[in-house]
Amino acid sequence: MINRIRGEAALSAGGRQYRLLLTLGALAEIEDGLGLKDLSGMGARLARTRAADLAIVAAALLRGGGHDLAPADVLKLPVDLGALMGAVRAAFEAAGLESGGTGTDAVPFPGGAGLNSASA
Repeated sequence: MINRIRGEAALSAGGRQYRLLLTLGALAEIEDGLGLKDLSGMGARLARTRAADLAIVAAALLRGGGHDLAPADVLKLPVDLGALMGAVRAAFEAAGLESGGTGTDAVPFPGGAGLNSASA
């Protein structure tokens, strides 16, 4: 069961429920995995994301939620792109990094309409 009060988000893939959680460790993994100097460039980087970037971010959030998945494992999950991006966005929003508020630059995949506009 997902606990939104703790900042958790859900992903359903292949008939299984996964928990995503933005932890400090997940942030460090994302920063390192994307080759960022600091977190200030994350929003701009993820606004024009690649499938590999999405896998890095999702894997870090899934590990934060207690699942032992690497980016290569995320790429093999039976889930559509929109659902995966929505779950990642929900994890950031649950952590208080909501679209439209201050600090919008930190929110990955800004806006709701472009959910399926990632380049692979």
